[in-house]
Amino acid sequence: MADTLKLEIVTPEAVIYSEEVDMVTLPGSEGEVGIYPNHVPLMTKVQAGELVAKKNGTGKEGAEEILAVGEGFAEITGDHVAILTENAIDSTDIDEAAAEEARAKAQNRLKEGGEISEAEAKALTQAILYSEAQLKAKRYRR
Repeated sequence: MADTLKLEIVTPEAVIYSEEVDMVTLPGSEGEVGIYPNHVPLMTKVQAGELVAKKNGTGKEGAEEILAVGEGFAEITGDHVAILTENAIDSTDIDEAAAEEARAKAQNRLKEGGEISEAEAKALTQAILYSEAQLKAKRYRR
């Protein structure tokens, strides 16, 4: 039996995260999903939101790493969680002002209306959700 999970978060640009963790909480399409070692195999849609990776083993006791993730998919097995997403960032690397600005720009573009295709509207909505996820992740401990 596995005591930990290998958590991997992959975007089109890079592997954002690849470490052993004790537990993962991810934003699923039906709400938060808590994943421990030996979880039943599962494929699920990931919503834009905060992902929490808990590490209790070596290092700081009860350490948590907070990441913001965009929409994507997760494959879960007994000892592995693989997340494929367009966007992901560690909360320590988030520029709060830039996230606020990106959210405001996307909201303004949606409000303007005009010639917005369905695909552009969806992309703007996802940009807003991802910006909000970044802000929540950055402010998680405040």
